[in-house]
Amino acid sequence: MAEQHSSKGIMWATIIIAIVLIAVIYPLTDRKFNSAADSSQASGDQADLRIQPVAKFELTKAAAPVASGPKDGATIYNSICGACHNGGVAGAPKPDDKAAWAPRLATGKEALYKSAIGGKGAMPPKGGAADLSDAEIKGAVDHLMGLAK
Repeated sequence: MAEQHSSKGIMWATIIIAIVLIAVIYPLTDRKFNSAADSSQASGDQADLRIQPVAKFELTKAAAPVASGPKDGATIYNSICGACHNGGVAGAPKPDDKAAWAPRLATGKEALYKSAIGGKGAMPPKGGAADLSDAEIKGAVDHLMGLAK
């Protein structure tokens, strides 16, 4: 019997301690309880502010360079053709490779002009610079031929 009374005493002591804790903690809590529907607008704005990106950037189209007349062959070679020919990219013969240029030079200027203007192998027509005139491409071919001789 003594065990029953001690179990009841422990139970009542636990209940009293729980009530005291609730009485002390409850006044400290924030009693502003909003439903999710009430706070969705305000919390949505706050969430948007918290998840702003660190940086923003915009891609814009670059302004077209002002055309100042026809370009000379060296300028065209250095800005367009040299990107592949200087490094030998995709089989493009390097200007200083005499062995690679010998059979090409043997075909003559007109054949080289035709290849440069119309494209050959991995090289697109006009080296990918479709805005260049045929005369400008011929000037670049002449410059490259001068380097290759």
